[in-house]
Amino acid sequence: MRTPRTIAVVAHQRKNLGGGLDELRRLLTGRDVEKLLWFEVPKSRKAPKKVRKAVRAGVDLLVVWGGDGMVQRTLDVLASEKGGSKIPVAIMPAGTGNLLAGNLGVPTDLEKAVDIAFTGERRRYDLGRLGGEHFAVMAGVGFDGAMIKDADGALKDRLGKLAYVWTGLRHVNGEAPHATIRIDGNDWFDGEASCVLIGNVGTITGGIHAFDDASPDDGWLDVGVATAQNALQWARALGTMAVSRSDHSPFVRTTRARRIDVTLASKLEYELDGGARAKTKKFTAEIVPAAVQICVPAAEETS
Repeated sequence: MRTPRTIAVVAHQRKNLGGGLDELRRLLTGRDVEKLLWFEVPKSRKAPKKVRKAVRAGVDLLVVWGGDGMVQRTLDVLASEKGGSKIPVAIMPAGTGNLLAGNLGVPTDLEKAVDIAFTGERRRYDLGRLGGEHFAVMAGVGFDGAMIKDADGALKDRLGKLAYVWTGLRHVNGEAPHATIRIDGNDWFDGEASCVLIGNVGTITGGIHAFDDASPDDGWLDVGVATAQNALQWARALGTMAVSRSDHSPFVRTTRARRIDVTLASKLEYELDGGARAKTKKFTAEIVPAAVQICVPAAEETS
C-alpha cells in the first residue's frame, strides 16, 4: 500500500489517548509524509467544517481523534461530500466508548492505532442514515435516547461507561410509549416499546452485545425493540444478552432491514452514535452500503 503523502488530522481538543496530540504529531511526522494538515476543535459539532476543508484539499488519509461523536460527524461529511467516500479514515479512539473502533478491532493504543493507519487494511463499511445524518454504530429512541441525553457532558467525562448505567437506572421505570414499526414497507411491531435500537454493529452502549448477527459490511441494519418496563424486566433482558442471544429474551425482538419507519405516540429524543438529537414522533432509517473507507487491522492480526 502506498504511503499517504498528504494527511489531515481532525482532533477533539478535550479528548486524550496515550501521550496526547503531541505524540500523535510525532508519530505521524515520523513517517514519510509530505504534508500534514492539522485541525483541532473544542466540540465534535465543530468538526464537519474542518473535514470539508480536508476533502477539498484532496488528502490521501484523514485521521480523526476523539470518540464516537467525532467519528460520526466525520463519516457523515465524507459520505455526503463529493469525493469524500474515497478518502480512507484512520480512527484514533480517544473517547469514552469508542464503539466503532472497538467493533472494528482498532485498539486504544495510540502507537498501534497509527500503525494501522499506515499498514492496516482499508475496507469499505456501511452507514445508516436518519434525519439527514449518517451513523456508524447505532441510532436509538426511548430508554436509550433518554439515557444518552442525561449521560452527556460532565457526567460522562467523570464516570465513563458507568454514566450510562447510572442514568439508565433513572429511566427504567418510565412509561413506555406506543410505537409502530415498519420493516422494508411491511408492518412488524405495534405496541409499547421502552427502547427502539437500530444498529450497524453488534456491540453498543456500555459494551452490551445487542445484535448477535450484525456486521457493518453486510448491507443491512439490525433492529431491536425492548418491551421491558421496570428494573426487574431490564435486568432479565440484559442478563439474557450476557449469556445468550439477545433475541432469546421475552422482552426483546430483533430483525434486520434496509429501511425502518418508526412512528411514536409521543415525542422523544433520539440519538446517533452516542450523541443526543432533537425530539421526534416519526423517523426513517435506511442503510447506505459501502459508504466510507476505514483503516482496520490486517486480517492476519485479527485471525
